[in-house]
Amino acid sequence: MGFRQLRLLLLLLSVAVAFVSATDHIVGGHLGWNPNINYTLWANNQTFYVNDLISFRYQKNMYNVFEVNKTGYDNCTMDGLAGNWSSGKDFIPLDQAKTYYFICGNGFCFSGMKVSVTVVHLLNASSAAPPNASTHGAAGSAAPGLRPWPSNPAALLVAAVASMVIGSGVGI
Repeated sequence: MGFRQLRLLLLLLSVAVAFVSATDHIVGGHLGWNPNINYTLWANNQTFYVNDLISFRYQKNMYNVFEVNKTGYDNCTMDGLAGNWSSGKDFIPLDQAKTYYFICGNGFCFSGMKVSVTVVHLLNASSAAPPNASTHGAAGSAAPGLRPWPSNPAALLVAAVASMVIGSGVGI
């Protein structure tokens, strides 16, 4: 493979990485992290993969986020406290395949400010995903264990060109 082909291939791969990067799940969508919202319904319409992010957007100094264990989640207590955030715009990496439990620690947990999310590995998502979970994001359906292909035409072009360059061995 020539220098020009290698350089093009590296460029295409770096662009392609942007299209398969982690998803940032904004809790509650445009409603954010506020009382009296059904976060269970929101979470059941997401699929969370290892290395995705979960983001909490809320009014700083009024609300906060605590990661707790299942007992803390069920009872709105600090049982099993594993982390706390209070910036108003918190990005939390979901770096393990497990169920995460988040609550608001200012008493608003009793008004529904709590959410649990089950995180799965990308390759075994079909066997470990919650039964009500939809596909990853809102891009439509995909084969089990695969993220949907982006509907962005640029991503399709990058994949097509990379395929031609790699498959043909012809320099551009």
